[in-house]
Amino acid sequence: MRQSADRTRQPGDRGRQPGEPADRRQPPPDRRGRAAEPAREPRERRGAAARGRTPERAARPTAARANAAAPTEKIAPRARPAAAPVADRRPRYVAGKSLVTLLSAAMVVTLGYYWKVTDDFSDDLTRANVIDGASVEKPADGAIDILMVGMDSRTDPQGNPLSKERLAELHAGVADGEVNTDTLILIRIPNDGGKATGISIPRDSYVDIPGHGKHKINSAYGRAKLQAYAGLKEDGVGGRDLEVRSNLEGAKSVIATVNKLTGATVDHYAEINLFGFADITQAIGGVEVCLNKATKDKFSGADFPAGVQTISGVPALAFVRQRHGLPNGDLDRIVRQQTFMGAMAKKVFSQDVIAPGSETLPKLQEAISKSVVLDEDWNIMQFAQQMTGITGGKVAFETIPHGTIDLQTPNDGSAIEIDPDDVRAFVRHLLTPDAPTSSAGPSSAPAGGTTEPGSTEAESKPTVNVLNGSGRTGLAADVVKTLTGKGFTEGSTGNAAARAKTVIRYATGQQDLGTMVADALGGDYTVEQDSDLGKGKVSVILGKDYTTADGFGGAPALDLGAPARAALQPAVPCIN
Repeated sequence: MRQSADRTRQPGDRGRQPGEPADRRQPPPDRRGRAAEPAREPRERRGAAARGRTPERAARPTAARANAAAPTEKIAPRARPAAAPVADRRPRYVAGKSLVTLLSAAMVVTLGYYWKVTDDFSDDLTRANVIDGASVEKPADGAIDILMVGMDSRTDPQGNPLSKERLAELHAGVADGEVNTDTLILIRIPNDGGKATGISIPRDSYVDIPGHGKHKINSAYGRAKLQAYAGLKEDGVGGRDLEVRSNLEGAKSVIATVNKLTGATVDHYAEINLFGFADITQAIGGVEVCLNKATKDKFSGADFPAGVQTISGVPALAFVRQRHGLPNGDLDRIVRQQTFMGAMAKKVFSQDVIAPGSETLPKLQEAISKSVVLDEDWNIMQFAQQMTGITGGKVAFETIPHGTIDLQTPNDGSAIEIDPDDVRAFVRHLLTPDAPTSSAGPSSAPAGGTTEPGSTEAESKPTVNVLNGSGRTGLAADVVKTLTGKGFTEGSTGNAAARAKTVIRYATGQQDLGTMVADALGGDYTVEQDSDLGKGKVSVILGKDYTTADGFGGAPALDLGAPARAALQPAVPCIN
């Protein structure tokens, strides 16, 4: 059998396109020694990842350890001083599909809220060591960052291949041995009872993967796994141990990549598989969603009418997997996943699901035990104390800022353009919105001085990133249009946490550029320094007070230029 370590095509490379013949390469054996089968959807190739318990603890891949030459900036309030030791945090991990994240969120919510139940129940979950808890000091603010990962795998958490009948039912195709992460969401759980925040990272984001160079982020797992697989096999490791140990390296690579990209520090790691997602949504009685238009897609199996509807099981899986036929492709899929996650969290917190004696809770527990994996020593009882603060659906989802969605890369085909500086600044301000960026007040000079009037740097118009925290859909696109019309260079766009006041931030020593943008927008907005920004860049974070340059507030509009924010709302939001 030809092993995946011998393959020349790397994970994340463009898969077979429609009309091209299928590549029948054989994958490595699954954790029980059986070969997986090849995939049929004409896009990135899909793989089967072995899942299971590991015999020994693996070292946690912190940003400094994974890439000492390029230290990762940390979220300001998350400074980690010496403190009392944390409960052992070796993470269990699950296999999952696009919707993986959704499942993980539901599982985490359920386990956290019902710690008395899960204290016994947790023994049934599959575990694996991908974070070294002993080397991690407790965050000063007590918050927890959880990386939710949806693995593109056609196995159950124990590494057993799904039957052909089950794969056909799920419209999953068959596997060809390649392993990619289909969904990545970083969840911040605060310790003060505040709102939890989920940050989506598009699978095609073109980023630096420690030890592997720049590639799509969805290939971080597969590249590290294949590299480890080859080395371990050469050392004589085989069978289940080979699969388990190479999978651990894949998971650690994903964690290191996300740490470096966002500047956050992943405390826990959770995965879920597509098999489990269908069962979990079925267990809770489905989730209510709304579509702008009817849609049908043969690849995912999606076939939905327009309007409000309740979906569960296989149709729910199709809902979160579909990207073909959507106006914005993977970005629209992210909006679907975020919307579904919000609705699922709200449903899990409803009395019908979590009330003592509920008939639904045992069904949910059973579905979770079959499909979800968490940190091996994740202290659920401690975590429950933090989860009680977000009951009632106090969760919001955002997407990292990005540039063009058609970036042409040397080896990975078309990808999504990502500026790491923009992402780190976005994540820092999103997760810690009150953290000061400098001592500068509105229009005051920064501590490091200001650009001399008349200099070339002051005369050059900066690249402007625009984040929308106003709550008015489409406002970021309107502001970008205004600024580019005045000669500024368009940067990234995205959504920010809701805020009352608009703020304009400039790089160290470049106050004139911030003032230039403020003048162009015509408002009396706060202008302050942000040490996270690169030279020649300005960020505009729109608040509810923003008015257009002509003095009128922006009108609500559909913003197709950036993923819509899918926050929990009383009414069911209609999406693509």
